[in-house]
Amino acid sequence: MGPALDAVIEIFTWIGFGAGAFLAGVALVAYLFDGTWVPVRAVVESTDHGKVVRWFDEAGGVNEAPLNHEQLAAVGDASMYDIFARRGWNNRMRLTQRSPLVRALALLAAGLIGLGTIALILSGVLLFARG
Repeated sequence: MGPALDAVIEIFTWIGFGAGAFLAGVALVAYLFDGTWVPVRAVVESTDHGKVVRWFDEAGGVNEAPLNHEQLAAVGDASMYDIFARRGWNNRMRLTQRSPLVRALALLAAGLIGLGTIALILSGVLLFARG
C-alpha cells in the first residue's frame, strides 16, 4: 500500500499546484478583462417591456438597462437601487461590483492550491514517519 499511496499523494500534489496555478492565471486574466465597475444610484422604472434602471454616467449621459428575472427579485419594489455600471461603456450594469465568474475561478484555484499543499504536507509527514 505504501508505493500506491505515495503515487496518489504525488498526483494530488502535482494536480493541485498545476491546475491551481493555471486557474489562478485564468482568474487574473478574467479579472483584467472584466474592467472597472463604478457604483451608481439608479432609478427603477416600469415600462411597457418590463422594469428598467436608468442612471447618469460619469460623462453626464443617461443610461438604461432592462432588469432580468434575478435582478428583479433582488431589486423588488424599490424605486431607487445602488448598482454598478461599467466605466467607458453605455447601458451596461450589474448588481455586484465583482464578477461571479472571477470569484468562482479564484475560489476553485485556491481550493486546488490548498489540495496541493495538503498533499505536499502529507507526503512529508509520511516520508519522516517511515524513516
